[in-house]
Amino acid sequence: MTFIGKLRYQGKRAFDRIRNEKFKHNLLQAIPFWIASLLTGLAAVVYTRLFALAEKGTAYIMHWHLWLFFLVTPTCFLVAWWLVRRFAPFARGSGIPQVMASIELATPKYNDKVNQLLSLRVLFIKVVSSLIMAFGGGVIGREGPTIQVAGSIFRKVNEWLPKWWPKISKTNMIMTGAAAGLAAAFNTPLGGIVFAVEELTRTHISYFKTALFTAVIIAGLTAQALLGPYLYLGYPDVSHLSGYIIFGVALVAIPAGLMGAGMSKLILKLFAWKATFKLTRQHVLYVVACGLIIASLAFIDERALGSGKELMQVSLFTANKYNPWYMPILRFVGPLFSFTTGASGGVFAPALSAGASIGATISGWLHLTASNTNLLVLAGMVGFLTGVTRTPFTSAILVLEMTDRHNVIFHLMLAGMIASLVAMVVDRRSFYDHLKYQYLREVVGEEDKELMRPHEEQAEEE
Repeated sequence: MTFIGKLRYQGKRAFDRIRNEKFKHNLLQAIPFWIASLLTGLAAVVYTRLFALAEKGTAYIMHWHLWLFFLVTPTCFLVAWWLVRRFAPFARGSGIPQVMASIELATPKYNDKVNQLLSLRVLFIKVVSSLIMAFGGGVIGREGPTIQVAGSIFRKVNEWLPKWWPKISKTNMIMTGAAAGLAAAFNTPLGGIVFAVEELTRTHISYFKTALFTAVIIAGLTAQALLGPYLYLGYPDVSHLSGYIIFGVALVAIPAGLMGAGMSKLILKLFAWKATFKLTRQHVLYVVACGLIIASLAFIDERALGSGKELMQVSLFTANKYNPWYMPILRFVGPLFSFTTGASGGVFAPALSAGASIGATISGWLHLTASNTNLLVLAGMVGFLTGVTRTPFTSAILVLEMTDRHNVIFHLMLAGMIASLVAMVVDRRSFYDHLKYQYLREVVGEEDKELMRPHEEQAEEE
């Protein structure tokens, strides 16, 4: 072999070795995402079924004796609150702000702090507390908690990797887990991706797009394999729409956005008031009072309890489309006194059902046809959720994927944009952004000026 031939042969071997090493490195980096995504899909399925059983328990009590709620609801609220307070304080509430705070803390300096927000203990208490709340008729959802559960799973898988394993960004791992959790909870893969981009991260998506897409696909397929290729809501009829229905969409989006932002603002004020409590007895009395208020809602209308999924399905798929005027108020009050107990439970599903009740109520006032009513119900869902989260595109994509009604995508995006604009009148920052700041203060303390300064400056500007 000539000298040139040997040189080429050695060069080819070196190139193949480098290529193989790169392939091995990429494969080792991908495997933890695959494993965590599979576990997330399985956890989402188990949680979904348990949550459905808890809501069936609520329905059983409802059809037996309504007065039992005055005993069951305060008791469940107290137990759910005590579990969180005693074993995992950061398992309270939705879970989305905790994930957002974890993303900001996922640096070597604060790595140990993230364990307070995402861990197996938090995961377990989150699920148990929210199931007890759901059984007691709490107006909560499982979607936000699923995101914290997924974030905890992805973080734990990352921690279990041996020292010789290629390093994986903790931030990207948590963000990817949150997206996979939302995709598995709602069966909305695009919604999970858009949520990660619009709400969770300010990092350019090119840095972790492959991991993000793969995690969403695996978690979603795992959930579908066990639950079937379901839609969260179904296929409502939105054909033969009126040419003027665009004005109806705007008419619904305005109050929906205002009420979503208003509910968030009131929840934050109640949290601030509760922070002044000095005695445990005061917290107990507040939780009991919330339970009694929620129990009393059942005597006004049984549909005021629970996540509200049944209310959405009735408005979209039955002849009983229109709601009484007070239903949006009940669906507004329910999350207010369920979320502020300090137990676990999300606001995603309650926000969607509150928006649906607004759309159905206004449709009844306008005496609209079934298909036009269905569109306004969907627009209300997008509007109210946007008022809470300030993520109009995520809200529109989620509702779109829940119903598979692509012909109304522009109507839904319009509802989200209008709601986002009017919500600014109530508060310039999203509900989750406020709570993220609160969790950061609790975890690291206000003395960490470097971390807290951007949040304080933003608050001062407002």
